[in-house]
Amino acid sequence: MTDPSGGPAVDPLADPRLDAALRAQGPVDAAVAQRLIARGRERLNMGDARQALVDFRRVVGHTDAAITSAALLGYGDALYRLDDERQAAAAWEAIVRLRDNPSTYQAWRNLAGVRVRAGELQSATEAYRQADRRAPAEDKAEIAARLGWLAKETGNAGAANRYFSRARGGTSISLAHLLVIVTSVVTLITLSDPEFRLFQLLYLDRQDVQNGELWRLFTVTLVHQPGGPDAPWFSLHLLLNMYALWIVGPIVESIWGKRLLLLFYFLTAIAASTASFLTSPGPAVGASGAIFGLVGVIFAGTRAHHPMLDRRARAIVPQLGFFIVVNLFFGFLSQGTGGNIDNAAHIGGLVSGMWLGYVVPPGKVPTLRSAWRNPRGEPAQRSPMLVAAGVFALVGVVASALAVGGATL
Repeated sequence: MTDPSGGPAVDPLADPRLDAALRAQGPVDAAVAQRLIARGRERLNMGDARQALVDFRRVVGHTDAAITSAALLGYGDALYRLDDERQAAAAWEAIVRLRDNPSTYQAWRNLAGVRVRAGELQSATEAYRQADRRAPAEDKAEIAARLGWLAKETGNAGAANRYFSRARGGTSISLAHLLVIVTSVVTLITLSDPEFRLFQLLYLDRQDVQNGELWRLFTVTLVHQPGGPDAPWFSLHLLLNMYALWIVGPIVESIWGKRLLLLFYFLTAIAASTASFLTSPGPAVGASGAIFGLVGVIFAGTRAHHPMLDRRARAIVPQLGFFIVVNLFFGFLSQGTGGNIDNAAHIGGLVSGMWLGYVVPPGKVPTLRSAWRNPRGEPAQRSPMLVAAGVFALVGVVASALAVGGATL
């Protein structure tokens, strides 16, 4: 370097230890590597992309994948500033082949931009989808807008409208929230009838099930306890159950998808009702058995398959064990003091949900296993035979229990 007067320029970011590391052979330790990356970023901000390349290049190959990814991200950024988009894209592609780390999201975003400029709209869409899965909340709207534009350009008007709605802050209703709405509406309709005729048609009753009214095994989820003689239309039971469903339902939906959420909810509701049918002489109402089923799906599924969770799920999932223990404890305590909590239904739903969560791997998000096999972060491929075997096994157990219970009770 020279200054305008012709003498050697002083590098404002010179650091003897870092400069020595550039000249040395072999790996650098983590602290030096991170300082080199930070200096490279400073040089990029100052417009000195060539010197930044030197700092980043020295760190690439570090044994810590997160450090290597940060160096590759800066290396690609520097190459892009030097108009070498092809090599920049190669650096970012190297990042997404590694395990997820703090640089993965930005690498996918950068790759999406490269592919848009190259006219590769399908692969750009996939890159933005990968970025969207990892994006912080503040970036979601921007990515949704770009996905909407790509969907429109590729002729998918329906997807474009959904993405643009997300970008504007609107959201299409989830299946889990739709279940909350339907259940609430049906419950309020049943409680608004002074004679409770629809209520009596839908609740779970052992004798009616023995007489062939099997629909009650599921429709029990649609009715809840009235508030009492002074306010029969009000149901605290409904409010508590729907709050729980509003929280856990979207987590299942985001990890396993809408279809499996519906399947899990239906099967665990029936399993919970079967447990209640076998143990409780009185009528039963409420969706808590199916909700315990969804809790069981998450509790077992996240431990068996280790899906990559979003921020909201990461805050809730660790608390589910405490939720299970506390609710079952109060259920047993209530039974001992003459209460009316149907713990058999809770346990039946929980156990059936844990079984389904164990045998059915997630299909909407990558898992630890799928990320290891496919570093591009694609979801696990579900085995239809495994899903069918798990479902049929549960259905067989429930059917056998109903048959035995109907013959002996």
